[in-house]
Amino acid sequence: MLHSEARVATALPRRYLGQLVKHFAHKIPATHDETTGRIEFPFGLCELTAEGEEALVMRVSSADAEELERLEGVVARHLERFAFREPPVIAWSRADSPIS
Repeated sequence: MLHSEARVATALPRRYLGQLVKHFAHKIPATHDETTGRIEFPFGLCELTAEGEEALVMRVSSADAEELERLEGVVARHLERFAFREPPVIAWSRADSPIS
C-alpha cells in the first residue's frame, strides 16, 4: 500500500471532518466521531483526524500511485468546496510507512 498525508491548518477541523464523512457516507462506507473519521473508497482509504482547533489531518492509502493520486484529488476537492470561506492549503506528503 502507498500512503500520503496532508495537515491542513484550519480553525474548524471538526466541522470539515464531519462534512467530508457525511457527504461520502451517502454512497460509500464512512464513519466518524468528534475527532476522527474514516472513508472507505473503492480505490483506497481516507482517515481523518481533527487536531484541536488547529488542523485537519488527512491520511490516504491506496494500492498504486495512480489511485493514490486520484484519492488525494477527490478528498482535496471536496474539502476545498466545504472550506470555501477560508480556502485551505493542501499539500500532500507521501509516506513509506503504513497508516495505523
